[in-house]
Amino acid sequence: MIKPTRTIQKDWDTHVEHPLQSWAWGEFRKAMGIDVVRMNGCLLTFHNIPFTPWTIGYFPKGPMPTQKMIEELKRIGKEKHAIFIQLEPNVIVSGTPSRSQSFEKTQDESPPGRWPQDSFQVRGSHHPLFTKFTFVLDLTKSEDELLKAMHPKTRYNIRVAQKHNVIVKEDNSKEAFDVYLLLTQQTTQRQGFYAHTRNYHKKMWETLHKAGIAHLWTATQENEILAAWIIFIWKDTVYYPYGASSRSHREVMAPNLLLWEIARWAKKQGLKKFDLWGALGPNLNSNDPWYGFHRFKEGYNPNLVEFIGSYDLIINPILYELYKLADSVRWTVLKLTKRLLQVSVSPW
Repeated sequence: MIKPTRTIQKDWDTHVEHPLQSWAWGEFRKAMGIDVVRMNGCLLTFHNIPFTPWTIGYFPKGPMPTQKMIEELKRIGKEKHAIFIQLEPNVIVSGTPSRSQSFEKTQDESPPGRWPQDSFQVRGSHHPLFTKFTFVLDLTKSEDELLKAMHPKTRYNIRVAQKHNVIVKEDNSKEAFDVYLLLTQQTTQRQGFYAHTRNYHKKMWETLHKAGIAHLWTATQENEILAAWIIFIWKDTVYYPYGASSRSHREVMAPNLLLWEIARWAKKQGLKKFDLWGALGPNLNSNDPWYGFHRFKEGYNPNLVEFIGSYDLIINPILYELYKLADSVRWTVLKLTKRLLQVSVSPW
């Protein structure tokens, strides 16, 4: 058991590269009743499968696992009765195949149905939680450079919000957070995707805001909050993981100005990157339920960044195949329900 002293927490956070690996994120997950394991500077969680003794492990946004780390993950997975551990490394695909090669090689050398004991037993995840792509805005550029690079429609929408006297500011008050919760509910109902619970947002905010990671920003017109976003600050990067907007006064383009003002603020803080937390990739499908969100972010002309992807480290091969089958049935039912209710399922 790791004793949560300030010294240990500070040392931990110094060495991790993503907010989902931070000490505070682990405390938030524990507050939600999730089994949290801190292993050699890496944070992973284990989630119970209802009505069974089994669990699923999740290792988000950590480093590229080495063979030694994989063996340690397998050991812990067996202790936790995990069927598999989902790995989503915070590793960007480079121009050479160096860092992603070990995963791909393992897949090629381990055909379906054969599970060599000396292999990593890693397969491409059947249900990724993070998108393989994200948009990252380069904040080292000047404001003029960023504005000139934007799509003309995005620049126009920013000016529309300014002309309508939309006020953007950081507001971490309880009142603003209550509005954020209300707008989140409205947004998920309007867009028709499944989202985190109210309790999830409250616990996340309480833990990460106290740790100095989470900040609440609002876009207001005539004392009415039209958009509210929670952003994370970690190392040299600002992240946009959660956002919501009002049904009313959409014509004033408050979210456009909100993103731009957060970018300007982050630049003044010396931050270098604005990670917009998810993108669909280069091959767009206009029928995708997240197409509009992708195009909104794309209007700021950020860099499209590709990660190596999501992988399952299989601990129990037989149960893994059964789980995939059951999960496939579950998602078929959810998608059928979605069509009947004319809603769409969130991919991230």
